[in-house]
Amino acid sequence: MRLRKGLAAVAAALVVTGCGTATGEGPSAVPGPVSAADLAKVTLKVGDQKGGVKSLLTAANLVAGTPYRIEWATFTSGPPLLEAASAGAIDAGRVGNTPPIFAAAAKAKIKVVSVSRSNVEREAVLVPPDSPLTDVASLKGKTIGVAKGSSAHGQLLNTLHNNGLSTKDVKLSFLQPSEAYAAFTQHTIDAWAIWDPYTAQAQIEAHARVLADGRGASNGLGFLAASVAALGDPGKNAALRDFAVRVVKAQKWADTHRGEWAKTWAAETGLKIEVAQRAVDAGRDRPVVLDDAVVRSEQQLADAFSDEKTLPGKVDFAAFVDRRFGPDLDQARSNG
Repeated sequence: MRLRKGLAAVAAALVVTGCGTATGEGPSAVPGPVSAADLAKVTLKVGDQKGGVKSLLTAANLVAGTPYRIEWATFTSGPPLLEAASAGAIDAGRVGNTPPIFAAAAKAKIKVVSVSRSNVEREAVLVPPDSPLTDVASLKGKTIGVAKGSSAHGQLLNTLHNNGLSTKDVKLSFLQPSEAYAAFTQHTIDAWAIWDPYTAQAQIEAHARVLADGRGASNGLGFLAASVAALGDPGKNAALRDFAVRVVKAQKWADTHRGEWAKTWAAETGLKIEVAQRAVDAGRDRPVVLDDAVVRSEQQLADAFSDEKTLPGKVDFAAFVDRRFGPDLDQARSNG
């Protein structure tokens, strides 16, 4: 009930103001107010991943009752999701810490508008249970499966650097999670850099062993990104503001309702309940402030990719940040 009242207040504010606060980092001036009737005509196209936003909002009972329509599209990982957002095929979606960097390097027409932080121990470099590999140094010359431009790619890059290696010292096999899982279980790759729930799935079903996790190698950040076109449209901008608040409230709910979250997650994704429960128990995303420290952390990761020549030139991550929803998100984090 408390969540419902909070969202009702947000919806009312959308109709009155239609916007948050611009900071100069947005794509343009923040659109003006929209009426309830105009907002009701909006269809917000949201990209999602396995066990992502749709499952989370459904579990928290926050996906129904939006003053606009949501149309969902499923993607295998963050990079293709942001490509679709840049092209205008979708309006927004949540991704890990690395996809926005690759999108920025490609001059994608997207902005990150909110951020959360997850448990970096669930970002892992896995090996089969019978693997002779015992530490990161032993990965030299080996084949590692990873989704290009994903958060796992960033974590792997830093993990190798922290152990005196670079991506040029290994053989990267760029595979989407489902392809990589098959390659991992068939032993056609030596290791797999991946995130939850795939980490939990590999540990439970394939008895995978963690060679290294994200501690000291990942900032654990995840972003809600929106297309520049959607942010410039009055109706979609208002819908995005409401949607971002709902995601924050759902993240806070999930942290205190882990059993319920795991059941919904398993039911919607087809994951075994023990897989979902392990991923949930390890700690899900917690909303944080999209502040200068977040931007600096992302810039450091972007620079690491540029230094390795994985990305052409230097990425200015701050140019892809839009804090217009900041006051509303601050209130959602504080009030629950």
